[in-house]
Amino acid sequence: MAMLGKRRSPRPAPNKPRAKDIGRQATPEQGIEILRLAHDGRGIARSASGKTLFVDRALPGERLEVAVHRSRKRFDEAHPRELLEASPERVTPQCQHFGQCGGCDLQHLALAAQRDHKREVLVEQLTRQGIELTAKPELIAASGEGYRRRARLGVKVDAQGQVHLGFRARHSHHLVDIQQCTILVPSLSCLLDSLRRQLATLQAPRQVGHIELLASDTGPCVVVRQLRDNPADANSWRIFATEHGVALAWLVGRESPRLIWLTESPDLRYTLKSGSRELCLGFAPGDFLQVNAEINQRLVDTALEWLSLGGDERVLDLFAGVGNFSLALAVQTAAVTGVEGNPAMVECLADNARRNELRHVEARQADLGRAESLEEMSRDGVDLVVLDPPREGAESVCRWLSDSRVPSILYVSCDSATLARDAAWLVQGGYRIVRSAVADMFPQTAHLESMLLFERDTGRDTKGGVLGHG
Repeated sequence: MAMLGKRRSPRPAPNKPRAKDIGRQATPEQGIEILRLAHDGRGIARSASGKTLFVDRALPGERLEVAVHRSRKRFDEAHPRELLEASPERVTPQCQHFGQCGGCDLQHLALAAQRDHKREVLVEQLTRQGIELTAKPELIAASGEGYRRRARLGVKVDAQGQVHLGFRARHSHHLVDIQQCTILVPSLSCLLDSLRRQLATLQAPRQVGHIELLASDTGPCVVVRQLRDNPADANSWRIFATEHGVALAWLVGRESPRLIWLTESPDLRYTLKSGSRELCLGFAPGDFLQVNAEINQRLVDTALEWLSLGGDERVLDLFAGVGNFSLALAVQTAAVTGVEGNPAMVECLADNARRNELRHVEARQADLGRAESLEEMSRDGVDLVVLDPPREGAESVCRWLSDSRVPSILYVSCDSATLARDAAWLVQGGYRIVRSAVADMFPQTAHLESMLLFERDTGRDTKGGVLGHG
C-alpha cells in the first residue's frame, strides 16, 4: 500500500548489469580529454558517444583512459585507468591515503590552482543566479597542511575482530584505515596510532561508534562515542588520557547520549583577535568550531576591514554559534545581539561575553526560520546584520531581509550554491555586493568558505521594513 499512486522502478533484466557493476564490465574510454573541473573537484569530459563524464582525480587539459563505475541517465561517473597526458598543475599528493580516503579530493592539484578553482566556483554560482561581480573575489589563504583542529574518525571492528580507525571513502560507508593525516594539526595527528592501539585493547571495541578529536589552546581533547557503558573500558580510557596528556570524554548512549568526562573537565577554548584586543572563546564538544584557526582569524580580520566600523553600530549576528563574530564585532561597536537556535550554544555565547567583559552583547535563542523572531529582535533598529549559517543557507532570513532597510549585510557561507541562492533574494530586494572573498578554509579539498558584503542600494525604491534607521 505504501507504493500506491507511485511509479514503480522497473526491475532490471536478469542479464543487465547494475550501475555499480558497470565499471567492471564497460569498455574503457580511450584518450578522453578533461575539459574543466566540476564544483566538487572532479574532471568533466565527454565520452565517445557525447555523454558527460565525471572523472575522479582528473585535471583540466589531461588525457586519460578511464573506466565507468556508475552509469546514470544524463551522465556517467568514471575513474582513471591510465594517465596519458598530465596537466602542468598536477602534483604528487603528500598523503599516502590519497585516492582511498574521501577527505582530500584535490591534493593532486597545485595549491594555487585549487584556490583559483574555488574563486571560479563562487563566480559561476553567482552568475547562475544572474549576479555579476564587479571585481574578482579576494583570496584569504594560509598554509595548506596541518590546519584541521577538529575531526571525526570512524571506528569499525570487522568479522575477524580487526579494529579499523579512519575516514570514509568518497560517497561510501567503507572505512579507510588512516596511518597519518597531513591536514590535521600536529597535536591531533600524532594521536592516530595510539588511538588505534588503544581500541585494540578494549574489552568491547564494537561499542565505540566514532572518535572526535578537538584541538584547544589548553591541549588536545578526545571524545569517544560510546554506545553502551562499560566500566572496564572507561578505566582503560582514563589510563590512556593520563599517558598521552589529553582531555577525554565519553558520549554515552544510543538515543540521548550523555557527555561524561573521564578526566577533569577541561577549559576548551581558542584565542581570537579583534584589532588590538585578544579574546578568549570557550566551547564544548558538539559546538560549531571553524576547523582552520588561522583562516578563521583572517576571515574576521577581513570582515572588520571591510566594515570600517565607527563604534556606534548596532549589530544583529544570526547563527552566532559560540560568538566568533559577535565578540569580535562587539569590541568595535555599540551593541551586538547574537542569535542561535541551540540553547547550549546560546549559553556558551553568553558565557564568552561575560568572560571577555563585553556587557553590551546579548545572547538570544530563536528559530531563525520564523520572520516573527527577527521582527522582535530588530524593533530598536539595526545597522548591520551578520549571517554565518550552516550549509542549508538562510533563505527565509534573506527573503525577510530583502524587504528591510538595514544598511549592510555580511554573509559568511560554507556552501556557495546556497549563498548564491540567498544572494539573489537580497539583490532582488535592492542590495548590491560591494566586496567578495573566498577563504581557503579547507585546503586540499573542493570545499570553500565565501564571504559577501551587501549594501542597500539607496537609489532603488524598496518596500521598506523595520530594520535600520529609515
